[in-house]
Amino acid sequence: MHDVSSIVATDDAFLADVLDGLSRAKKVLPCRWLYDERGSDLFEAITRLDEYYPTRVETTILRDRAREIADFAGEAPVLIEYGSGAGVKTELVLGALRAPVGYVPIDVAEEYLVQSARRIESRFPGLWVGPVNRDFLSVFDLPTSVPPGRRIGFFPGSTIGNLDAREARAFLSQMRRHVGQGGAAILGVDLRKDVGTLLRAYDDREGVTAQFNLNILARINRELGGEFRLDRFRHEARWNAVENAVEMHLVSLADQRASVGGVEIRFREGETIHTESSRKYDREGFESLAGAAGWRISEAWVDSAGLFSVFAMSPRAVRG
Repeated sequence: MHDVSSIVATDDAFLADVLDGLSRAKKVLPCRWLYDERGSDLFEAITRLDEYYPTRVETTILRDRAREIADFAGEAPVLIEYGSGAGVKTELVLGALRAPVGYVPIDVAEEYLVQSARRIESRFPGLWVGPVNRDFLSVFDLPTSVPPGRRIGFFPGSTIGNLDAREARAFLSQMRRHVGQGGAAILGVDLRKDVGTLLRAYDDREGVTAQFNLNILARINRELGGEFRLDRFRHEARWNAVENAVEMHLVSLADQRASVGGVEIRFREGETIHTESSRKYDREGFESLAGAAGWRISEAWVDSAGLFSVFAMSPRAVRG
């Protein structure tokens, strides 16, 4: 059951982000708004595509390294998952852990969060499950009802790549605060590789990623009373060599106008809306990023083709 005040707050934030992003010289929409219920369904479909290797490869690593992950996490841990989504990989990790006592899924998509929490409760009877309906980039505290146990942050899917350097440091710092000095974290990171493989992963032949990207305009129309013609935009994936990132854009196919909240927005033919960046790292680059947020790399599990890495991290010692 939705609380009315939370709906109003979400709509206000969504509208503010849309108007701010589309008023800029280089138009942008924050990627978190891609993940309404429809967007989350489409993303789950993307993860099953042949071209989209990250989910498949990361899942294989988590399955093959299950015993080492359990050794790293220790006895009776509490798993805290940021951006939990459908929680499929979560079942692998929880199933590998030794007598986990709690699970805290954190997600902005409330419908997916509730479904995921219920499935985990059914799959792991007796496990304490406390869902948190928040944007994991916002500043928040974990519920006081979280049971005692070593806290393990879990951030799969290479979602860290969607964050710029400032956001990534802030997120990693907050995760460190959430788990405490005695805690740890497990993160999935997509590695740098040839550009062709990367672009195919973000522009599949079936057009599912295009539907996912265009859905943000449909969401604006539905939730904010927007007037966008989806057939006048197309999806495009680009490689940004400076940022080491695949970028998703919506390209305007004509000179046109749209409106949101009574505000008119003009587009030139060929002008784009930048909706997401997916940054790719090598070990040294990610180790530097994590170190700046107070973490050290304890283990790095990589697939045989060198496509993807799962990093196990521990808090750096606090110097007195």
